[in-house]
Amino acid sequence: MIYIENNSMDPFINFALEYYIMKELILGDDVFLFWRTEPTLMIGRHQNTIEEINQDYAKQKNIHVVRRISGGGTIYTDPNGWQFSFIIKNKPIREIDFKIYTAMIIGTLSELGVEAYLSNRNDILIDGKKISGNAQYIDEKCVLQHGSLLFNTDLDELVKSITVSDDKIVSKGIKSIRERVTNICSYMDKKVDTLEFKELMINGLSKKITGTYELTSKDLERVDEIADEKFRKWEWNYEESPKFNIKKASRFEGGKIEFDIYVHKGHVDHCKIYGDFFSNGDIEVVSKSLIGCPYKTEDIRAVLENIHAENIFYRINLDELLSCII
Repeated sequence: MIYIENNSMDPFINFALEYYIMKELILGDDVFLFWRTEPTLMIGRHQNTIEEINQDYAKQKNIHVVRRISGGGTIYTDPNGWQFSFIIKNKPIREIDFKIYTAMIIGTLSELGVEAYLSNRNDILIDGKKISGNAQYIDEKCVLQHGSLLFNTDLDELVKSITVSDDKIVSKGIKSIRERVTNICSYMDKKVDTLEFKELMINGLSKKITGTYELTSKDLERVDEIADEKFRKWEWNYEESPKFNIKKASRFEGGKIEFDIYVHKGHVDHCKIYGDFFSNGDIEVVSKSLIGCPYKTEDIRAVLENIHAENIFYRINLDELLSCII
């Protein structure tokens, strides 16, 4: 297994690097990466981005949003957490199995005095609390298994930035998420910082590492191109979401207003407006104008400004309208 040092903290670059290694780089052996990012929400391949995250909070805190090529759920990570990637080429692995490669991580943690174990699905746990989520991508040529490690991640930020699905947490809400996750650093006898933890993990895995590869300027140039072509694109991160419904309502000085919106491939597919507000003109102008608009704040705002929507609703301003749409 070849280890590639990756010091980038740009999540778009890091996912592009995985993709480049999988699809284009030929090294003749499996590859291992250990990396981290700036605060980031990593969305599963098949998830509705808008439904899975707290968009307003993510924007306010400058948290990156990026979609993985693998399935699974949304995770939050920051510079005090780590990600690991195993890229296995030309091996007869065609079924998802998290045990093989999580065993290496669990074994290394055990050597550091941290007793972790794999859940029945894809999480690594300590004392029943999650410290790692794992996901896999399989195609005809390779397998990617990557996962997170909550070392000293800001768990309050994790909770605030992820929207909880009703089928996961019904009554306990945010408190329940916070009780279901923990940081590895709390279970280590020896207190180390984030970078020291990385070195301990790499040293522990060294028996599996047969060599290293240093990325060339040509490699890095191509990785940046892939980031631009795929992972930085709004269409990849948002438009890939399947059709879904959003209902948002609030009461303002001018009355209550509710927007019932269907979004398909990141664009407004249907819009109905309800409420006890007063209007100056036909509100169908608003709903029809939003059809086909990308479900993004700046695009929605541009449409509302263009039709002078603020003049249509009595004592409901543009920002208030936006808050009920996105």
